[in-house]
Amino acid sequence: MSLNKPKIVVLGAGYAGLTTTKRLLQKLSPEQAEIVLVNKHNYHYESTWLHEVAAGTINPNQARVMISDVINPNKVRLVYDAVTKINKDEQRVVLENSEIEYDYLVVALGFESNDFGIKGMAEHAFAIEDIDSSRLISEHIEYQFAKYNSQENVDDDSLNILVGGAGFTGIEFVGELADRIPELCKKYDIDRNKVSIINVEAAPSILPMFDKELVAYAKQSLEDRGVEIRIGAPISECTPEGFIVGDDKELIKAGTVVWTGGVKGSSVLGASGFELTKGKVNVDSDLRMQGEENIFVIGDCSWVWNKKADRPYPPTGQLAMQEADVVAANLSALLTNQPLTDFVFNDKGTVASLGMSDGIGNVFDDYKLQGKAAAAMKKVVDNRSLFLMGGTKLVLKKGKFRPF
Repeated sequence: MSLNKPKIVVLGAGYAGLTTTKRLLQKLSPEQAEIVLVNKHNYHYESTWLHEVAAGTINPNQARVMISDVINPNKVRLVYDAVTKINKDEQRVVLENSEIEYDYLVVALGFESNDFGIKGMAEHAFAIEDIDSSRLISEHIEYQFAKYNSQENVDDDSLNILVGGAGFTGIEFVGELADRIPELCKKYDIDRNKVSIINVEAAPSILPMFDKELVAYAKQSLEDRGVEIRIGAPISECTPEGFIVGDDKELIKAGTVVWTGGVKGSSVLGASGFELTKGKVNVDSDLRMQGEENIFVIGDCSWVWNKKADRPYPPTGQLAMQEADVVAANLSALLTNQPLTDFVFNDKGTVASLGMSDGIGNVFDDYKLQGKAAAAMKKVVDNRSLFLMGGTKLVLKKGKFRPF
């Protein structure tokens, strides 16, 4: 530990990292610790809104929150730089432009797309990873429409949008596309029937986190709005033209190809020599890295075990923010020689949007929602995350209040 007050370094300003920093400010006095927050950009983005940015149904700036609007830079040292490696033996973080020593470290570096080694996926498919990658998808889709409308002999397949993966992100994305495509067709005077939205999934069902009744509703709702859902169709390869799927090696062509089939923790974990399981770090019940006394790993970078279900908790915004609460409490406990707290997840339910005015959800001890009621609840959930981070002021500035 340093000769002066201990230094707590938080890596990443996503849901986990930003909330941890906020809670540390509430729990610790300036005399107890120096707090440093490191993030690549000077903004936080709502990662659960990125599918809307990618579809073009919200402006990228709506999903972006300036860190200085949430964290007082007079009380936390804000470092805007990219993390390249963590040297835990030396208690040092290597950045692109500098290095930072730490006494306690919170690793909350977020996720990267995981293509599971599918040939050509990294080279030829877009991924919804951050603000810039999501905005690029939206711009590419609109470019396809503009090009089709302005050039002769354009391939009809160029208007097709092909989405790999029917989990949360994939389904929410095609739901937004179902709302967005009619607007683009009207803007560029293109027959809606010329555009296909195709969702491809290897598993026998979509949205595995929901029960069959809600899944059936979601599937029917999307199909009624022009989304073609292909389940039981594993992708063997992604080419410049589209996906090759199934045993018969069918080529599904599209002008826009997006992969949403999985995520893994930041590549910094592997570069730092951390022991990984499917791209993430296993942590103890107090959220410290196994075998480490002063390193916490949370959010999309870690697996937190659900002992009742005998599997890890799925990575969600509410999980990350609850982890942050426990990490801040445990850091305070370490500084005051108090016992640490084990993480216990309080599941407040899960809601998936199917576009602006439709959705499904399980809330309040398995109470089922669908349709506009679920869509309204989704906006409540989104606004609540803003409130927990920045209070009423942030909700009024960035919140979702648009009518159906």
